[in-house]
Formats: sequence, C-alpha cells, structure tokens
Amino acid sequence: MAHAGVMLTRAVVPAVVPRFDTTTTTSSASRQCDLPRTFFGQQLTFTSSPTASHAQPSKLPRTSPCVRSSVNGNAYASGNEPAARPSRPEYIPNRIDDPNYVRIFDTTLRDGEQSPGATLTSKEKLDIARQLARLGVDIIEAGFPIASPDDLEAVRTIAKEVGNNIDPKTGYVPVICGLARCNKADIDASWEAVRHAARPRIHTFIATSAIHMEYKLRKTPDEVVEIARSMVAYAKSLGCNDIEFSPEDAGRSDPEFLYRILGEVIKAGATTLNIPDTVGYTMPPEFGDLIAKIKKNTEGAENVIISTHCQNDLGLATANTLAGAKAGARQLEVTINGIGERAGNASLEEVVMAIQCRGKEQFGGLYTGITPRHIALSSRMVADYTGMSVQPHKAIVGANAFAHESGIHQDGMLKFKGTYEIMAPEDVGIVRTDAAGLVLGKHSGRHALRTRLQQMGYDFDTAELDEVFKRFKTVADKKKILTDGDLEALVSDSVFQPKTIWQLTDLQVVCGTMGLPTATVKLVGPDGVEQIQAAMGTGPVDAVYKAINNIVDLNVELTEYSLSSVTEGIDALACTRVAIRSTGDAHTATHSQHGSIERTFSGSGADEDIVVSSARAYISAVNKMLGFGDSSASIAKRHEVNVA
Repeated sequence: MAHAGVMLTRAVVPAVVPRFDTTTTTSSASRQCDLPRTFFGQQLTFTSSPTASHAQPSKLPRTSPCVRSSVNGNAYASGNEPAARPSRPEYIPNRIDDPNYVRIFDTTLRDGEQSPGATLTSKEKLDIARQLARLGVDIIEAGFPIASPDDLEAVRTIAKEVGNNIDPKTGYVPVICGLARCNKADIDASWEAVRHAARPRIHTFIATSAIHMEYKLRKTPDEVVEIARSMVAYAKSLGCNDIEFSPEDAGRSDPEFLYRILGEVIKAGATTLNIPDTVGYTMPPEFGDLIAKIKKNTEGAENVIISTHCQNDLGLATANTLAGAKAGARQLEVTINGIGERAGNASLEEVVMAIQCRGKEQFGGLYTGITPRHIALSSRMVADYTGMSVQPHKAIVGANAFAHESGIHQDGMLKFKGTYEIMAPEDVGIVRTDAAGLVLGKHSGRHALRTRLQQMGYDFDTAELDEVFKRFKTVADKKKILTDGDLEALVSDSVFQPKTIWQLTDLQVVCGTMGLPTATVKLVGPDGVEQIQAAMGTGPVDAVYKAINNIVDLNVELTEYSLSSVTEGIDALACTRVAIRSTGDAHTATHSQHGSIERTFSGSGADEDIVVSSARAYISAVNKMLGFGDSSASIAKRHEVNVA
C-alpha cells in the first residue's frame, strides 16, 4: 500500500484483507489484537490446587502453573509439583529473610521505553505502573528522571500514586526506583522524583569495562572507583536508604576490578549490587560463575542483595538471568515482553514462569511474589501502549504459545492436556473462549460485557466501560457474535489510547481503477470545532493521511504501518498499528543512557473497515505526539493544546 506525500521508511502489511478460511484453527491476527482462543471445542474444568497461594477471582479457573490439575479427567502433570508458596517476606533493602525468595525488578518503564518507537506518555506510564503493582513486582524502575522535566514528573507521579498504594492485608507496596548516572545532577533528579514513595530507591551506575573506561569515560580505574564510591555516599546523604549500584558492562569487566569497586560502594552505603551483562555477551555458565565469584570475593557481599540485568543480544537473556538466580542472585531485572534497547532484556514472563514451573526441581525451591494470572493483560497493555508487537511464537504470551496445529499434537491434547502443555493458559491470564459460557452479540448488555471483560482480566471504571460499551454496540450491530479477540481490539481502540485531542467523526473515500483515490475527512479539534479537508493520494489510506495532515498542520514521517485481521471471516475487525515521527520539530528526541535517540509515536485503531481502522490509528499517533509533555509543546501550541 503506497503512501505518497507521507514519507514511508518501513511498511509491514501482513493481512490487508481478512482471511475467509473458517477451517483454520489459528487466527491471522497480530499479537496485540488477539490471543489464542482455539482449543478444539473441549471445555476445561480446573480444580483448586492445594499448592496455589495466589488469590484468584471466582470467575477464573484456579490452577497453579505446572501443577497437576483435573481437566475433564485429564491432567497437567509436569512431575514437579512445588510445595505451597510462602508469603512474600517483609521488605528490607539489603537483605531477604527467606533465602529462597527472589525479588522481581521491572524496568519496562525505563530500559523498555528506550526501545526505538516505544515512546510512552505520562498517563501510559502510570497505567503500566499500576498494572505492574497488580502483577506483584517488587521494584518498579519508573524512569530516568534527568532525561527531561516530563520524565521526572512521570516518575514523581508514579511514586506518589503507585508507590503509596499499600495493600492493607499484606502490606505490599512496590519500591519505586529512578535511574541516575554517577553525578550529583542525576542523583538529585532521581531523588526528587522517587522520594515521595513509601519505599524509594536510587539506582546509579558507571561503566567498569576497560573499553568503556578508555573510550567512553576517558577515566582511569582509580578515578572510576572514587566516582562510584563518592556518588553512592552522596545518594545516602540525601536520606535515601535503598541504593542500587550497577557496574555497567560487568560482563566484559575484569573480575578483580569488579570485586574492588563493588566492595567500595558497599562501604559507601549500597544495598543492592546489580551485575549487568550490558551487551548480552556472556554465556549462562559464565554469567552464573561471575555471580558466584562476586558473592565469594567481594568484601561485604553477604550484607547486600546481588542482582542480574541481562540483555538479549545473543538470545540468552533469560538463560543468563536464571543462571544468575541459581548462583545466588536474589533480584532479577526484567521487562514485560522482553522489550529494551537493541535486542531487548530478559523477559519477565519467561523468567517468572521458569521459576514457577521448575523452582523446586532446578532452583532449590526459589519462588517470586508475582501473580501469574496478570501476565497476559500486562503483556497486552505494554504491546498496545508501546506499539511493539509480540511475535506469535513468543514464549508464554505469544499468539501461538498455547496453539496446537500438528495432528499428532492435537490428538495428544484431546486425550490428555499435559502431553503438550506444561502449564494452562489460564495460569497466565488467558481464558479459553469455550469455558466462558457467554456469547456476546447485539442483544448483550453492559453487565454481560463487564462480566466477560473481568473474566479476561480487565477491570474498568464506569467511564472506561462506557467507552468500550459504545464501541461494542456499534460493532455488534454489524457482527453477529463478538469473539474475545474482537473485545481485546475494542479495548485497545477505546481505552488504551492517548488523551483525545483530535477525534474522527466522518470519513469518505473514493478509489478504484479509474481516477486518483480521494479522501474527505472530518475531525473535531481540541476547541470542539469541526474541520473538513479533502486530499488525493496514491491509495485510499495515503489520501486519508494527507487529509488529516492538512487539518492538524503537522509535518510527520510515517515510519511503520501494519494491518491485520483479528478473526477470520468477511465481518472480521481490522487492527492497524502505525508509528510516526515529526520532521519539523527538533525537540521530539529523547535521551537514553547512551545518548540521544529520535522519538517516535505509535498509534492503534480497530474497525470493520480497513481504511477507517487506518485513520483511527494515525489519529491516535498524532494525539500521542501532540499530548507528549513539553517535548512537543512547540507543536501543541499551534493547536492551543494544554500538555501540562
């Protein structure tokens, strides 16, 4: 699909027209529009496992991952039934009273957002932080406060709202962490952002490998040690009693130098030592050995928590993280869907479920405080907000993770579920459609919709439910039955959206083999006034995008476009995702640990009409750009948009 007039640098169009083959068992939908829902018509009944310790809603089947569970006379049997999981230990910064408890440190909002194209607004960051708290992560690294005033304010908001939402029954509240380089300005900004939380943490770092010290820092090892020691001491002097230190590129650093610098920062007040494999260079036995030697040879290591942070450049981030845990690390740094710079980070869902499934047999009884049934929703939210698709074969959360197409596999699954599934999809929050007992169509009401959404893991307030219900009724008038995939697409299109600035009210396109495609678009602006523009293009979508640009007066570059059907059939919903970046505003760049990167803005839309779906996605991305804090203030000013 051509897009003349809107500069297209990359386009991926996996399915422009929905498939009509109703005999296929798997959907052609992209990951963020659908989750696997085909399990060959067999309704599953799960019994409550005596080993499960998570509080599950009554509407969800109650199972414990990788534990024997009744399934119509069948069972999930891994042969590795763990003992009942103890409760989460009391949080103490520098120690864990239960040696088998592993803290989960989520850095989706910091390292994850550094992925090109993964720009998040302050509202989206807050939504994700709330979901991470529901998931049960121990530490949320909420951002890099020095990067911009908007980043600092986003971390501060998370610290105030999520960092003080203490569970009255368990006392659980996540630690809120801010990243800082080893300098006073960074540390001051980080402390200002996180100090409002009940449990604030400063995470400071400096490179320790020879190549980094020589070519990036241009400092001697002695100078690096002194900077690290003095800056940890400075963070402590501000009143922060929870300080994490990372020797960047530890995987390629001299071990003896690591023992030295880590010993010095412990003396200065560090409570957690994080060991990053920054470029994903080490092998699992090598990384596990490094963790074990640091614990053995670093003075004072017995008085702090050892942590891992593994990048995925060689595809070994999860394996290295688990090797670190086996060697004694008791904090594991991860991201939802494994997103992050370059090839990404260790994936939360993979690490957590590996420990959940094999903790007793392979890891000496290790366990986490994560509630696995919130994993699927967390994955969908991050994919929707960042615009970063999850590949279908992604472990745990991919569209094919619980799909079986081989005849041999299907036969085994029908006879005994445990033959080809080591966990049930319900364990991670994916509910089989045929187990729901609800059929949603045009006669369904608000209560039925809310019930089904709750069964799928969503919990919306009245205003959010109203938005979803409005779109639900519109689609239901045209579609006989709405699937779970349809509902997920509607949720993404209605709730997982940026603040509305421009809104699509009408769209008409004329195209064919004769004449130029022409689009007429009507939008309602931030002042409530309708504006209409027409434009011609090389295709219907190109014409629509040109008309939108004429109305909102933006110079943007379309960097990514994908379109897929949610389900099979002629009445399938289309799900569109786009990414754009400004070509006329020098301020739409952001800072990462390693320099400045170009900021892009993603958007998504869903509709039965692929052109309308494409328009909704483009407007979503435009709204995200216009509403993105002070970095887009110069653009927003032309439209009198309040971005505060």
